[in-house]
Amino acid sequence: MQRSLSFNAVVCLSALLPATLVQAAPDPQVEELKQELAQLKQRYDQQQQALMVLEQRVRQVEEAPAAPPPKRLSKSPAEPSKAQTLATGAPGTSAAQASGGAAGGASYGQSLKDDQAPAQSVNNLYDENTGFFGGGKFSLETGITYSHYDTRQLVLNGFLALDSIFLGDLNVDRIKADTWTLDVTGRYNINNRWQFDLNVPVIYRDSEYQSGGVGGDSTKISQESVSRDPTIGDINAGVAYKFMDEGPYRPDAVVSLRVKAPTGKDPYGIKLIRSSTNDNLAVPETLPTGNGVWSITPGISLIKSFDPAVLFGSFAYTHNFENTFDDIDPNVGSSIGGKVDLGDSFQIGAGVAFALNEKMSMSFSLTDLIQRRSKIKQDGGDWQGVPASDANAGYFNIGMTIAASDSLTIVPNLSIGITDDAPDFTFSLKFPYYF
Repeated sequence: MQRSLSFNAVVCLSALLPATLVQAAPDPQVEELKQELAQLKQRYDQQQQALMVLEQRVRQVEEAPAAPPPKRLSKSPAEPSKAQTLATGAPGTSAAQASGGAAGGASYGQSLKDDQAPAQSVNNLYDENTGFFGGGKFSLETGITYSHYDTRQLVLNGFLALDSIFLGDLNVDRIKADTWTLDVTGRYNINNRWQFDLNVPVIYRDSEYQSGGVGGDSTKISQESVSRDPTIGDINAGVAYKFMDEGPYRPDAVVSLRVKAPTGKDPYGIKLIRSSTNDNLAVPETLPTGNGVWSITPGISLIKSFDPAVLFGSFAYTHNFENTFDDIDPNVGSSIGGKVDLGDSFQIGAGVAFALNEKMSMSFSLTDLIQRRSKIKQDGGDWQGVPASDANAGYFNIGMTIAASDSLTIVPNLSIGITDDAPDFTFSLKFPYYF
């Protein structure tokens, strides 16, 4: 800086000296002054370039955090993407590059980009694996789910309802059940902290029941089919709160609470009709689309990024409230009121996901649902456990998210049953749209 000041002083002094004095100076002195002036100019240019590079290094050190933060996962695809920040340069940039950028009307080193903005596929991963669609936006999701259940060589004393409840006197060798569910879910997020949602399912069911022959004729097979036209199932609503943001050593954490109302057709009081060709086969006259009781489900979801992987886990507990029905007897021509106490259940899951590119990601996870035994109580009687109503349903899930646009995401998912109580497989296709 002292040399720079000396140069400025020389320039000012040369401006103030009368022209006559300069002309009167001997020629050798003028040449010497000119050489010194040229050297000072050269040193000044070099110092300016060195100061520019040094200033950029200082800014980079000041702006760099002590530990690199993880890429944020809470931004939804509906949010506008981060604008590319203009960096002030990079160490080692030549003076020619700097002057060229300035000549083009741009700041020094503006070609550096902000690499902290997460890929849209990572945002989609966060939404799907936590159920928390952040960003303060309204979203509407339409989804369709197909589930296939095939169980063989069962000897039951009741009726299979929703793959977990057996009522009545049912003796079958095989049950094949196909269920189609159309879900419409609306979500609204406030300040990326609170989320409220409402889900309305429409369910179509088709079941086929088979039983072996009677009277020792084991080669005779009787078969009956029962279907249910598309009907509204149990409507449910939920609220979620994001109480912890991801940091270097902590995950994103979301707690949720869901309430399900018994708006679908319950399985209690549905009469079992004996087959005309096989007394061992009794099939329901219709199929249920709900479980008939109110339930409440608190849960928690955690997600942590370890670039390039994302780890996630969840836990939920469902409490089913006891309910009273006018008829819980499955026998034709009989009606007996009573109470039903469905067993509580809890579900745990964990998995890993990868962002394949900007628009696509893939996830792999395991989930397990364990349900306690259900009980029924006829009017004037005692509580009795429902045989085989306790269950352990395990699934292996393969999921994918595809960002079709800034507002629309396509989410296919395949769940493969890995225990006897789980459906053979379930395939779903969801279309979340962000407004």
